[in-house]
Amino acid sequence: MARWQPETTQRLVVAACDLFTEQGYDATTVAQIAERAGVTKSTFFRHFSDKRELLVAGQETLSRLLAEGIAEAPAGATPLEAVGAGLERASSIMGPVNRELGPRLKAAVAASAELQERDALKSVGLAAAMTTALVERGVPDPTAQLAAELGVLAFKRGYSQWSEAERDDGGLAPHALAALRELHAATASLG
Repeated sequence: MARWQPETTQRLVVAACDLFTEQGYDATTVAQIAERAGVTKSTFFRHFSDKRELLVAGQETLSRLLAEGIAEAPAGATPLEAVGAGLERASSIMGPVNRELGPRLKAAVAASAELQERDALKSVGLAAAMTTALVERGVPDPTAQLAAELGVLAFKRGYSQWSEAERDDGGLAPHALAALRELHAATASLG
């Protein structure tokens, strides 16, 4: 089996998504994922602590990019404008493989309570990163938390729309930003 090939993490995620879709999360073993990806089981464990962690591959990078985009937003930006800048920055790392994985990841998560739990924790982590970045900009904590939660929802909605679209019409950013605008407009109806 091949070892330390470029994009090993990506190959492991793709292999896992395919197997989760084909035979279910619970029936899929780490050995099967490693074999499908063309690596050894020990190589799998150099990249992930367990198969559940495949769902959050890249979460640290995503959190960092969201926070950087927020921090680099213009000084006069509103909290949601800063979140929009974070969404644009984070969207820049999402390519064709991420788009292709979207529906498969969604199906795998929907079919597994364990993956739903891990997905929820991922959302909490992304919101925390954005909240911290907003607070560092001087945004009051409750406002920062609300803007960050809207950012997470916008990212998820945008990613879902982008990955399920018939063709890629400009990447993830336009979808995530449109979702953020829709959510912002929806807050007006809350009263």
